[in-house]
Amino acid sequence: MSLPTSQPIPDDDEIIHVPPARKRRGRRLILPLGADERAAFLDELAHRASPSFDFFLFSLAAGGAFGVAILLNAPSFFVLAALLAPFMGPVIGLSLATIVGSGRFFLLTLGGSFVGAFLVFAGGLLAGLTSRFWSGLPVDQALISARFSWPTFILLSLGTILTTLSLVRSDQRPLLPSAALAYCLYLPVAAAGYGATSGISPLFPDGLIVFLVYLTWSTLLGTLVLAVVGFRPLNLFGYTLGTTIALTSLTVLIGLSGLTTALRGRIGLPELNLPALVQPTPSLVENLPTPADTPTITPPSVLTATRAPTHTLVPSRTPTLTATLSPTPVWASVNAPEGDGAYIRAEPNSSAKILTSMLNGTLVEILPEVEKEGNTIWAHVRTSNNVEGWVVQALLMTATPSANW
Repeated sequence: MSLPTSQPIPDDDEIIHVPPARKRRGRRLILPLGADERAAFLDELAHRASPSFDFFLFSLAAGGAFGVAILLNAPSFFVLAALLAPFMGPVIGLSLATIVGSGRFFLLTLGGSFVGAFLVFAGGLLAGLTSRFWSGLPVDQALISARFSWPTFILLSLGTILTTLSLVRSDQRPLLPSAALAYCLYLPVAAAGYGATSGISPLFPDGLIVFLVYLTWSTLLGTLVLAVVGFRPLNLFGYTLGTTIALTSLTVLIGLSGLTTALRGRIGLPELNLPALVQPTPSLVENLPTPADTPTITPPSVLTATRAPTHTLVPSRTPTLTATLSPTPVWASVNAPEGDGAYIRAEPNSSAKILTSMLNGTLVEILPEVEKEGNTIWAHVRTSNNVEGWVVQALLMTATPSANW
């Protein structure tokens, strides 16, 4: 009895003829090719991107650190606050939920992102309340963080790309790109909280608007990165949700590109309607006096030598014109050598309520009243928005001549 000759087991590529281009594409994909492996990989990513107790705890710590950084106006503390921030997995989770079409996971990560932002906002609220007991605190960094800027936008984009790639390619959490992402998203929220309780109107609610725009852009960019590395929507809802996020992001970006003030970093500051420095000169219309009736001379009669009497001219009264001229307003520009602007307070003292803040170069109208508090002279001013208050005279530089300046 002869045994059958053993044959080698054919390779999979010999049984199923797979085109070479498809095999090369399969090697480049990050996602596993099998359905079960793909589902397990997505579950693992969803678990790492879901908000946890540590995320909320470190968000609260970062909010307190951002509040201290705004109070001290120290750039090093802003970096420390970003390092204390948690891993921004829920932000990447928004992109993951968008690309796979999971509405439940999208709401979970969106709610977690908003709760973390609220904890940071609470840290800014406490810092704003503390600032009421300290006078003369500079808020340069807070004003900058509540505005749109291209450097921050570029840093946000790089942080989103690197965090997304590191999350799907490595089991380790990318802390450094996540810190850059937290810096761009959490700092405007902390500045908005600071402005809500400190009375500085340009910070609130513009900081929250900056946060929402940055979060929308980060979600869109993370979705595009996931699509490039091999993720595809699993159902119709995934395509619908992704399209909605894309259209919303593009609408916001197109709207911002049409605002010159946004592109130049002027969002978050009061709109300045600069008054005209040259007042129109009132035209004086002189009423010329009406001359008296012209005398009529009757020629002498040919038959008699008697001449007709001549009319005597009676001069009329010349009217006297009295022109009432309003005093020329005095304008001054804010010029704080050691800061980016100055506060306008309700009373002429350093502990009075802050009505608003004006950046260097802003024009204000100088009113006649001047008060002295110790060695500090306070000037009564009026802004272009008709806000009257007091500002330190040394922080103003007159734009028109005036006595005692």
